[in-house]
Amino acid sequence: VQLQASGGGLVQAGGSLRLSCAASGRTFSSYVMAWFRQGPGQEREFVAAINPGGYMRSFTDSVKGRFTISRDNAKKTVYLQMNSLKPEDTAVYHCAGSGKGLSRQRSDYNYWGPGTQVTVSS
Repeated sequence: VQLQASGGGLVQAGGSLRLSCAASGRTFSSYVMAWFRQGPGQEREFVAAINPGGYMRSFTDSVKGRFTISRDNAKKTVYLQMNSLKPEDTAVYHCAGSGKGLSRQRSDYNYWGPGTQVTVSS
């Protein structure tokens, strides 16, 4: 599976962005998909994940109520809708795929795409 994220950019605090991650390969619909982010000088951290059927989701506490993750298996795409953005959301956002269960651990994800930069100005 190859992954390509897009949709990043510069936005003011309080604004919104929607990230997309397009996948190649025939097994997308069987993978847990997730978003991770890495801020300047920080470790890559879990943001959100969604199970293959799209009916189970997991979010890190700092984005609950602001971010939504969804997927379209027919289009082999996973989305991250980010609302009420804060400067601390500034990071490079990466999508990832896993054949394991809904996980927040980087080590459980086998497939990674190049990130897309999100910058939130105050």
